[in-house]
Amino acid sequence: MTTMRLDDLRQYSDVLRSRHGQAVTVRFVEPRDAEALQNYFRSLTTRSRYNRFLGAASELPPSELDRFIHVGEADQFSVVATMLVEGFETIVGEARYAFESDTASIEFGLSIDDRWQGHGIGMALLKNLECRAASFGATRLFGDTLRSNDAMIALARKSGYAFTNTPGDWKLTRLQKPIHVEPQEIPCASWRLAAVSPSAMSSPAV
Repeated sequence: MTTMRLDDLRQYSDVLRSRHGQAVTVRFVEPRDAEALQNYFRSLTTRSRYNRFLGAASELPPSELDRFIHVGEADQFSVVATMLVEGFETIVGEARYAFESDTASIEFGLSIDDRWQGHGIGMALLKNLECRAASFGATRLFGDTLRSNDAMIALARKSGYAFTNTPGDWKLTRLQKPIHVEPQEIPCASWRLAAVSPSAMSSPAV
């Protein structure tokens, strides 16, 4: 598992590409992002917020927002996908993931701004999460989504995920994928930093 320097979050940023070649930066959330992140969730359609939070919500509760912006606590991490839109850094997607050491798994959830869906950003973000999961030594990536969330199910199917029932909740389906990622296949900062510091493979420093 990669030892992470949480005092220097920018070194874990990655630049991906949308389907049309636009640059998409994936970086850890910082405390300064609190207002922008909350505005991002408020701007999602009611249906997209329902799908993301698995229930009705107009915004992140203050306690949940606080957890989002403090990266690494309890092995939980939040990233935002940003693009330059009319010269301003704009959040177009986000993901939250957590490492479960007892099962060597990463659990995740994500969303893409409704205005930017269909641009390949969700696919790119999922691939990036696979790389980040591999840097922890995780062998599986999984998440739960509503059975009615056709967009997420279609994205997961295209990305090679298998589906099973979510324990204890018939409204949800679990999507999961084994992690077989090599650094050269999906370059990301987490892999690069692990590669240059192989002796620093231990629990994340939080």
